[in-house]
Amino acid sequence: MEIDSLYSEIITEHSRSKRNKRELERRTVVQNGVNPSCGDELSLELLAEDGRITDAAFTGVGCAISQASSSMMADVIRGKSLDEAARLCSAFLGMIKGQVPDAATMDALEDAAALQGVSKMPARVKCAVLPWHTLERALRAIDG
Repeated sequence: MEIDSLYSEIITEHSRSKRNKRELERRTVVQNGVNPSCGDELSLELLAEDGRITDAAFTGVGCAISQASSSMMADVIRGKSLDEAARLCSAFLGMIKGQVPDAATMDALEDAAALQGVSKMPARVKCAVLPWHTLERALRAIDG
């Protein structure tokens, strides 16, 4: 199986998956994000306890790229410290801008690394980064 095929399969799986697309019973912060150029809307919910993100979920509507990116992000940050989540967020945003992270960082991005090719599709960049920019604002709200 070619790597592009594998990445497409991962993106499709996440865009259709409902495991992270839900409301949390308890949450520390809810942060909304909107991409007015294509209509993607996202409500990110985080539960932070003792400096860690113990749960993450989202609701909203959007294209397959924004939905997949939201799901991947929730998986990546769950269980991470707030500082680590912020570092992974910066790494993802850098990756989408064409900055190739080192192998360890790519591994830490887990399935989200499959979105690296979006950097070559300018019209889709905003779709992929919407949840991550929303995460930046949510982390700032937690640090308050």
